[in-house]
Amino acid sequence: MASCATAAAVQNSAVDLDGDETLQIAEATVMNKLRPSLYGADYSVYVRIARMTLIEKGVDHELVPVDVFAAGGPPQWYRERHPFGRIPAFEHGALRLYETAAIARYVDEAFDGPPLQPDDAGGRATMSQTVGLLDAYAYRALVWDVYVERVSKPKRGAVADEARIAAALPVAETCLAELERLRGDGPWLAGNRLSLADLHAAPMFSYFLEAEEGRALLAAHAGLGAWWKAVSALPSFVATRPAG
Repeated sequence: MASCATAAAVQNSAVDLDGDETLQIAEATVMNKLRPSLYGADYSVYVRIARMTLIEKGVDHELVPVDVFAAGGPPQWYRERHPFGRIPAFEHGALRLYETAAIARYVDEAFDGPPLQPDDAGGRATMSQTVGLLDAYAYRALVWDVYVERVSKPKRGAVADEARIAAALPVAETCLAELERLRGDGPWLAGNRLSLADLHAAPMFSYFLEAEEGRALLAAHAGLGAWWKAVSALPSFVATRPAG
């Protein structure tokens, strides 16, 4: 009798588990069909990263304009989506996210389309390390300290801070050298196929290479030069070029 009761309990548990799995699949299917919204501006490196990820996954989405450099900063309603007032923010059904790395990883895992993370744990760790390197060291040096000072400020009639550029170049060189080392012999930054690391790096390099110093540093890294040629030819990269 006890054996029969145990068997029935196991059978019921299996039915419940199957039901839960069916519900999860149904919910995932519904979410997959919902059109996500991305909040930000096309000039933003980090908004572009998220947009490239969505395009590479084949996800139809809406770009909701938010200009953090507008007078008075972003609109007050936007603070509900990003309490620190930065861009991008992301919305998919009831889910709200900010921080680009989290958005990109969610998009890769939640939607159909080609995988943008390596299959093995070591590859994923290297990809995450590359993304961390770009955020912690490369973004400031490549974009704000070199591109903004050498290209953006002179366009506005302002004078470049040569000391700031000079201080940034050794950091930029270290970033490029380390990216080339981590890349190894593969065509992409984290293995033999396109990954979130490539999509994270491309918009930063796009600005950096507008500066003469950026082009000179890249010329010294043949492997990264080949990578840049490939990543800058991606339809997602071309489609997300800033309008200005």
